[in-house]
Amino acid sequence: MPEIDPITGLPKELGTWENIAKESQKLTITTEKRKFGKIHTIVDGFTKDIDVKGLAKKLKNELACGGTYKDGRVELLGEHTVKVREYLEKHGFTI
Repeated sequence: MPEIDPITGLPKELGTWENIAKESQKLTITTEKRKFGKIHTIVDGFTKDIDVKGLAKKLKNELACGGTYKDGRVELLGEHTVKVREYLEKHGFTI
């Protein structure tokens, strides 16, 4: 018998809790000009339900750029607002 999720009452194999957690967040994508005129793309507004470190790693691989997870937000090196928006919307996040 499959395990039942106590929150949704559905089998855990469906993974609906992750989808609900992604859709319920309001993320913001901004850019900051830092030292020496370098531009950083900042993705902020994550809750505790999402693996933000894993998402930061996937974004860095997808965009072929450097970056980090710091203070509950993802910081990417370079101007990537359009590509980040497309990637997050494709993976179920609302912006």
